[in-house]
Amino acid sequence: MPYINIQVTDEGVTANQKKQLIQGATQLMVDVLNKDPAATFVVIDEVSTDNWGIGYDVVTDLRMAQK
Repeated sequence: MPYINIQVTDEGVTANQKKQLIQGATQLMVDVLNKDPAATFVVIDEVSTDNWGIGYDVVTDLRMAQK
């Protein structure tokens, strides 16, 4: 019973994109590990950019600097 946790920043991931992530991750488990898709769980967590860091920086600050 695989459990897959996908974490992304909360920057406008659409419902369709989430559906594609769930389908793709499930298919990967089927293809690589021969797992039953009905027993494969995929959870997508959307994390605020204030709570996500790269190196020494908060992603919110990095996004502001890119503008």
